Amino acid sequence: MAGPQRSSTSVTHRPHARERLIGGMAALVLVALIWLGSNQLANFDSALIGYAVGIVALTYAVVMRYARWLRMPSTGRYWRRGWQLTTSWSSFRTLPGLLPRAIAGQLLLQGFIRRRGWVRWIGHQCLFWGVIGATLITFPLVFGWLAFKLEPGTQEMYRMWVFGFPTITFDSTSFLGWSLFHALNYTAVLVIIGCAIFLWRRFRDRAAIAGQRFGYDMVPLLMLIVISVTGLLLTVSASLFHGSYYDFLVVIHMAAVVLSLVFIPFGKFFHVVQRPASVGIQMYAELNGREGRRPCAKCGEPLAPDLFVQDLQSTLQDLGQDYRLDGASMPAGHLTELCPRCKRVARAEGYFAHDGSSFAR
Repeated sequence: MAGPQRSSTSVTHRPHARERLIGGMAALVLVALIWLGSNQLANFDSALIGYAVGIVALTYAVVMRYARWLRMPSTGRYWRRGWQLTTSWSSFRTLPGLLPRAIAGQLLLQGFIRRRGWVRWIGHQCLFWGVIGATLITFPLVFGWLAFKLEPGTQEMYRMWVFGFPTITFDSTSFLGWSLFHALNYTAVLVIIGCAIFLWRRFRDRAAIAGQRFGYDMVPLLMLIVISVTGLLLTVSASLFHGSYYDFLVVIHMAAVVLSLVFIPFGKFFHVVQRPASVGIQMYAELNGREGRRPCAKCGEPLAPDLFVQDLQSTLQDLGQDYRLDGASMPAGHLTELCPRCKRVARAEGYFAHDGSSFAR
């Protein structure tokens, strides 16, 4: 049964305006944090303004789309339920190790991918840690939250500044100093390895070939390779060739980075932003699993936890889908209260009641 129709154009557009407002507020908050964290732009490098603009645009688009994603009845309900269970003292008392296990399994170690194959898991791990590492390094540098300044009276000693506060000093010619200045090279190598594995699968795995789309599956991998390779070439140019073609490589690298940042909210990599919600989903499943399963309303076989059935019915109601049952042979009031076998029987009885003794007219 379809829900009530809304003919008012203002009502239809109002949620999108609200989401744009939320995205705009997030972007403004980031701009304010850039100003504060860079010591009122004293540590902000104007040469990185293109990256900063791209990240602010990324923040606006990601928050706006995430807010729209949470407006979906199923997503919003399970997202709220996941936070409720995550912050619940009774949940922690029942399973104290559930949250760390969910974070490690769903986000960090990605055991669900390892079960699909070791090569695929290695590719995901290289890509995941490479991108996360590059993000944790690049964003603070671009915002001016992280800066390296030469110590007065020295030629090789640098001090690291974090949010405008001085921290450690290090010798730029030491292994530590070289690694700090070239940390992005390590992440670039990881990203290239991960992308190479996935490109190999895209050309060799028949299942991947059958379902892949060039713009959705191939372009993000190619853009990551361009970013990583040009980043490595910048180091090679500065270290071995006295800056030859450095200006050209900088433009190519910046263009690839900014285009990729703009593409993230509307492409395949948006699932990286959605992935943390899986922690709440796992907690939801495990905590509900300990409560016991509601029996099927007809045959008595274990079906699902009460909370899951209630949330499913509420979600279907929000979507305007009516699965209530009528008939003396069915003690259940809703199709979701039946096991799969009894659902098939209920549908068959419905066909029989509608068409008589035969399914054919």
